[in-house]
Amino acid sequence: MGVALSEDEAWEFVAHSLTGMVTTLRRDGYPVTLPVWFVALDRRIYFRTPASSQKVARIAHDERAGFLVEAGERWAELIAVSFQAAAARVTDEPLCARVLAARAEKYDGRGLGSRSALPAATVRHYAGESAIIRLTPVGQLISWDNSRIRRAP
Repeated sequence: MGVALSEDEAWEFVAHSLTGMVTTLRRDGYPVTLPVWFVALDRRIYFRTPASSQKVARIAHDERAGFLVEAGERWAELIAVSFQAAAARVTDEPLCARVLAARAEKYDGRGLGSRSALPAATVRHYAGESAIIRLTPVGQLISWDNSRIRRAP
């Protein structure tokens, strides 16, 4: 057995991961990688971000993106799934509602609580319109689970 996860195992790991790393491309071609809370639905990744964010602007200019989730504190525990993706803003209202409901369920109790507990600048930043972004994998998933490596006793 190799270290790669099966596609089903990879998506199971992705679905249960809390923070994903999304990479988008600046106009000059340099990558920008940022953490996001996300949901995996139908083997696609969805996340919410302010519509005015640079992520949305970069995706509007260039749909190419990357996504990574990982876990493990020691080398022998390292597990990850990564893939290239086509990124797009979702405008279908029923799908947006489904994504937001799944996101609310996944992260229930993990946020900062009421808006009154947040700094005013944070409230202003997230007060505007939101965008739902979909990442559709392009090509094969890349995955590994170092716990599968047989080591000499």
